[in-house]
Order: sequence, then structure tokens, then C-alpha cells
Amino acid sequence: MTCQVEVCIDNLESLHYAITGGASRIELCSSLALGGLTPSFGFMQQAAKIATIPVYAMIRPRQGDFLYSEEDIEAMLLDIDSAAQAGLQGVVFGTLTAQGDIDMQQAQRLAERANQHQLGITFHRAIDQCRDFTQAIEQIAELGCERILTSGLAANAEQGIDILNQMVELANGRFAIMAGAGVTPDNAVKIASMTGITQLHLSGKTTRASGMMLIAEQAKMGNQDLDDFIVPITSTQTIAQVVKTLSTLG
Repeated sequence: MTCQVEVCIDNLESLHYAITGGASRIELCSSLALGGLTPSFGFMQQAAKIATIPVYAMIRPRQGDFLYSEEDIEAMLLDIDSAAQAGLQGVVFGTLTAQGDIDMQQAQRLAERANQHQLGITFHRAIDQCRDFTQAIEQIAELGCERILTSGLAANAEQGIDILNQMVELANGRFAIMAGAGVTPDNAVKIASMTGITQLHLSGKTTRASGMMLIAEQAKMGNQDLDDFIVPITSTQTIAQVVKTLSTLG
């Protein structure tokens, strides 16, 4: 069984580390600490220039829920255009109604725009906030998505194994179920072997110290609890360990 390892990143430094670690595909985001938002056009262009593997851009205009206004959708359509113009291979999105169903009218508009550009589509973890995941899976099939990123409705993919199994059965080969949230070298094989899932998603995050000589601790750039002189990056070692452990699956 050959497994794909998708790595979500929010800076160019991490792009190099993910590729070196053996990532199969990149999910390109800004603000991973917020669950991932749409990357800038410049970030997309540079990633396309550097990457030797497929890169999919997160299309999520703000933090919070997946209940979007018409203005949000218009922005998302333009961001899909930007992903194509930048030379990326796909996009990642999800939209919900206030009742917790997939907003098919909005999702179809986004999917149609991606299809116009021949971009692949991942439906993201909005499914984990759906009222009825079985109905959502049928709707995602209708949208023509390549895969669903999901934790199996749980806090992490290991805890969601039972639902992930049901999702794989319901997908029935029409698209891939990709397990994400809390995937580590210690549980990747368990998740894959117990579900039959062949695509896993993780950030593999670690940190490094800033290279700044002057540490101006008195002036915070954002959240007062965050250290501006600690830089979150992807761990090449973590990605490589996950890839290596998954390679043992027959």
C-alpha cells in the first residue's frame, strides 16, 4: 500500500523542509495557528516556483466558521483565479449553511471556477462540523472533489478512526479520504492500517529561534501570548519519520 503524505505549511522555509522530508503534496496556507487561511499571491507564486511536488492553496478568507457571505465567496473565487495564475495544482475549500449542511450553491460555484482552471479540489475539514456526514459525502461526490480532509469528526484522526472507516466505505473509491489532525510518527501507521486510508495530512510543526540580534520584547506584533522571536516551521525529521513508518505497510 503506497501512502501519500500531505504537509500543510504557512511559510517558504517550511516548504523546503517538507519536500526534503518526503512530502507527497503541500497544502499552502497562511496562519496555521488559526487553522489555515488563504495564502498571499506572492506566497503562491514563490511556492509554485520552488516546489517539485503538487501544491494546493487553502481558500479560506477568514478565521472562524465556514458560513460565508456573498462578498466572502466573491473573494474566494478571485483567490482560486490567483492560485491558477500562480501555477498551483489545486485548491482546498469548504462551505456550510447555518444548519450545518454543505452550502451546495456556494460550493458548486467554487468547484466550477476551479474546474475552469483545471485545478484539483480538496474539501477540507468543514465536513467535521457538518450535521450529517453521510449526506455531506454524497454532496462532495457531486462536486467532483478528489479528496476530503477529515479527522473523522473527532478532536484528532486517531480518535476518529471509527468514523474514518465509515467514510472510506461511503466514499467507495469515488474520491480519497485523507486523515488529518494530530497525525504523528507514532500513530500514522495505526490510522492507515485500521482504516485503509492511503493519504495522511499533518503539519509536523516545530519552532526555531529568531535570527534577530535585537530582541524588542516590549513591542508585540499581535497576540500578547505569542513570542514574536520564535518562528514556527515544519520539522523535516517528523515528516521523514511519518513517510518512513508508512513505507512499512504492505
